[in-house]
Amino acid sequence: MEKLVQNKENMNTNSNRRSLLKTVGGVTAAGVMGTLGFGISEVAFAASLTKAERDKMTPDEIIKGLQKGNKRFLSGKPEKHDYLAQKRASAAGQFPSAIILSCIDSRAPAEIILDTGIGEAFITRVAGNISNDDILGGMEFACKLMGAKLIVVMGHSGCGAVRGAIDNAKLGNLTGLLDKIKPAIAATPAGTYVGERVGSNYAFVDAVAKTNVQQTIENLRKGSQVLRDLEKEGKLKMVGAMYGLKGGVVEFF
Repeated sequence: MEKLVQNKENMNTNSNRRSLLKTVGGVTAAGVMGTLGFGISEVAFAASLTKAERDKMTPDEIIKGLQKGNKRFLSGKPEKHDYLAQKRASAAGQFPSAIILSCIDSRAPAEIILDTGIGEAFITRVAGNISNDDILGGMEFACKLMGAKLIVVMGHSGCGAVRGAIDNAKLGNLTGLLDKIKPAIAATPAGTYVGERVGSNYAFVDAVAKTNVQQTIENLRKGSQVLRDLEKEGKLKMVGAMYGLKGGVVEFF
């Protein structure tokens, strides 16, 4: 009997959340977040973002939602995502608000450290969060055809790919990938780190990683007329971010 009562209460809670999303009508998703303390992940708690909800948000509001998600992650109180409900809600269509390009490092999963749900963000991962034609094609799809309004290039502290580039590591196809990071080494000025310009100096590694994020964003602009046009029209914003492995904070810049 207790289980039946609990199940009924859970159903009522999810039903109330779904009903709330239906009744906001002309209220923007940001208004819901501001008034009720909801973050983007909370809006997507039991039902993934709808096109109307996504389209009402500005890129800056989306960034704020991701920042709130990171704070929830840091507090150890992430959303209790109903992934099955989100799966069902997004099966017929998806309307993510952002695309995040991050490193493949297993310690930096964007969905977890930003506390996002199914249908909330496109995720692209490659060692050293570099860009190439295939990644650009995916971003053009996400932003031009699917309506994502924000591109986040997220690096992280202690990046092995950056360290490998600094140390001039050689290994099969990885050699070519690391070559894409090397321009960031030369572009990292003195004064942004302490110590020698070597891979064993993690202060330098982290400084190069940040420069690499900035250069990747510029490479996205240079490599895609589609993305440049969307940004010029105010339909897209590109930002960089760094994730600290020790502290867990995602710093947007």
